[in-house]
Amino acid sequence: MNDVSAPRLLSEQDQQHCVPVYVVWETTLACNLKCGHCGSRAGVRRDDELDTDEAFDLIDQMAALGTREVTVIGGEAFLRKDWLRLIERITSHGILCTMQTGAYGLNERMLRSALDAGLGGIGVSVDGLEADHDRIRGRNGSYQSCLKALRIAGDLGMVTSANTQINVISYPHLREIFDVVADAGISHWQLQWTVAMGNAADNDDVLLQPYLVKPVMDEVAGIFRHAQTIGVTVRPGNNIGYFGKHEVLWRGGQGGGHYAGCPAGHNAIGIEADGTIKACPSLPKERYSGGNIRDLTLEDMWQNSPELAFNRTRSTEHLWGHCKGCMYSDVCRGGCTWTADSLFRKPGNNPYCYYRVSELEKRGIRERVRKIQEAPDTPFAVGLFEIVEEQI
Repeated sequence: MNDVSAPRLLSEQDQQHCVPVYVVWETTLACNLKCGHCGSRAGVRRDDELDTDEAFDLIDQMAALGTREVTVIGGEAFLRKDWLRLIERITSHGILCTMQTGAYGLNERMLRSALDAGLGGIGVSVDGLEADHDRIRGRNGSYQSCLKALRIAGDLGMVTSANTQINVISYPHLREIFDVVADAGISHWQLQWTVAMGNAADNDDVLLQPYLVKPVMDEVAGIFRHAQTIGVTVRPGNNIGYFGKHEVLWRGGQGGGHYAGCPAGHNAIGIEADGTIKACPSLPKERYSGGNIRDLTLEDMWQNSPELAFNRTRSTEHLWGHCKGCMYSDVCRGGCTWTADSLFRKPGNNPYCYYRVSELEKRGIRERVRKIQEAPDTPFAVGLFEIVEEQI
């Protein structure tokens, strides 16, 4: 099997010239699941989603900018009637196309058609063992459906991966979840914290409290070592870490073995179904939209929009709270923009940090996040949280 991550490997020229090598494209907000932690509040398609011709033109513009991999997401990408045509158009440019999916209702016929269209691999969301997964995804049978899709895709020769959100529901069962997805034949397992956006902001009792970061990451490190022995790669999402004793373990091949700061807008683009262009697919358009493809070209926005380039010029002036005085501040710059912004409506102070939790623990202190304002009922909406320090 081909390594689906290979096109995303960055050359020195990619990094120097900020080539948008990787695109994550929300092709529709239509979804057949009702996930309690969905940041985009997916379910119903947007009224103004790009039509096929507009989508084709956008794909052509991606290719002209040097994109080498596109991941189609939703909602649920296969609910677009033209989803196979989009895959064909993407791959006609020699771009690797993958799909992230909840896989509810994704059957063998559809997967064969996707493979024929050029789909190179799928990543399936598995957010717990059966009862927990079905509950958080809002559909009985969704757990069995996603595992079946992984096995079928693997039998067809696709590269398969799973992604799991770490939250109050999933963290006690991470080793068991890994065993299940490994048995389904995955090559990669990606982990990320559930972030306080959209439905997860409403259901904030599902959020892991920051003081649990250290024990959870210690557990993940053990899973990582076990995974290596059976040929599965465990990958930390951009909001996992940072600078703890396990950092070289899972980022040994990245940034010299440590987290290198938020990558949004450096070599990646996020696209919403209505043509909104962002530096990261998870960021809210309210503060991070670089424009719309119906009004500006992709190249114009990528080269000239400050909302897309904020990380290319940002130093440490935006940092606040514990991050401001951290010894790693000039490299980390506050960690994942999405995680911090979703809590506080601004980046620069991230309590979900292994090093930070460890240092506070030495002083007998731990942190909790507490919601003080609800999120609006819109896609990618955030509420407002505060940090509470308390004695351990």
